[in-house]
Amino acid sequence: MTPELVYVLLGGALLLAAVLPQLLHRWALSAPIVLVTVGMLVGLLPFSDEVALDPVALRPVVEHVTELTVLVALMGVGLAIDRPLRWRVRASWRSWAPAWRLLAIGMPLTVAGVAVLAWGVLGVAPPAAVLLGAALAPTDPVLASDVQVGGPTLEGDVDEIDEEDEVRFALTSEAGLNDGLAFPAVTLAVLLAGGGLAGWSGWAAWLGWDVVGKVVVGVAAGCAVGWALARLAFRSPARSLRLAEVGEPLLAIAAFLLAYGVAELVHGYGFLAVFACALTVRSVERDSDYHRHMHDVVHRLETLLTLVVLLGLGYAITTGLLAHLDWRGVVVGVALVLLVRPLAGYLALVGYRCSDEHGRLDARERVAVAFFGVRGVGTLFYVAYATGAAVFPEERWLWSAVGFTIALSVLVHGVLATPVMRRLDIRRDGRDASAEVARG
Repeated sequence: MTPELVYVLLGGALLLAAVLPQLLHRWALSAPIVLVTVGMLVGLLPFSDEVALDPVALRPVVEHVTELTVLVALMGVGLAIDRPLRWRVRASWRSWAPAWRLLAIGMPLTVAGVAVLAWGVLGVAPPAAVLLGAALAPTDPVLASDVQVGGPTLEGDVDEIDEEDEVRFALTSEAGLNDGLAFPAVTLAVLLAGGGLAGWSGWAAWLGWDVVGKVVVGVAAGCAVGWALARLAFRSPARSLRLAEVGEPLLAIAAFLLAYGVAELVHGYGFLAVFACALTVRSVERDSDYHRHMHDVVHRLETLLTLVVLLGLGYAITTGLLAHLDWRGVVVGVALVLLVRPLAGYLALVGYRCSDEHGRLDARERVAVAFFGVRGVGTLFYVAYATGAAVFPEERWLWSAVGFTIALSVLVHGVLATPVMRRLDIRRDGRDASAEVARG
């Protein structure tokens, strides 16, 4: 491929990223579907034989590009959530109940469901089965924008999406937290592959440090970095350092890089640290326009990185990524999207009732939350990370299986997201109007 052609393709891709949101606004079609499809079509061009995107050969590149993409998305998600999480206020914790239920019940059930299906039914080796479950369990903060909150809303805004829409809040808060909380299961798969779980002491060490310790350290590191940066930006004694007053949005990029780096240095989970950092920054001067400025610059960067990842995924699909896909991979992908995640998510939300302050989550809305567990960039990162940390003989099959599953999720969830969410919005508006009439 000539340098001139590379420039043409990159320019065309960026133009596509700019115009897609406008073209697809009223259609039941998501931008990820179009981007993956374009990547697949590029992979069918004659020159594609000259450039191969082999995830095994390019594993470090895939790991770091997807890692950065998830970090940017987590920062954006944390800044976008309006609902505060006050550590010492019990009512605040209750308002986040959908996230806690999806994380504590839905996510372990999804990991176990995929792992048991792959190992006990399809005969996949236990380490690979656990890795498959761990990588496919977290929902994606990158590709799920159609079912998440749109961005920070400030006092006086008409549409405070996440405060009124429990479905979008549940999916957004879940996506912000479960990428980091998938790490213990990924670590378990790596330990199983390397024989590092020798007896009860090995299991105790994994439970104590990987399941609990790293979570606490990651959250603490993220909160500390977020608090320090927020104090600097909003309340620094030196006026020249109050970045909020001049509207310098690059603090958001510095924040997620610092939070991730500090958390990893102290051996905590960096993904959790970034989300905690974003929530902490947002908690200081909650109604400041500065949050919107930071979110906008993060969203732009996320768009560019997502463009690269999705075009690359589509290109890889038609140039060999699915070469090792067999019926087992198809069964896992279809079962996850249509059965395992919907069932696990619904069981997690059974019996849940929102407080009057935050509306309610009725049966149809619980089904929507359970169904829209979009898989994407985080899955690619976890497979790249784990296969770089231990030897998995099924590595190429794993890449084919997750590639198929992500493509299926992009298609199914992308087609259904717009009409389903629009219908839920209409129902919620009608319900709120009826409640207003009843109160009047």
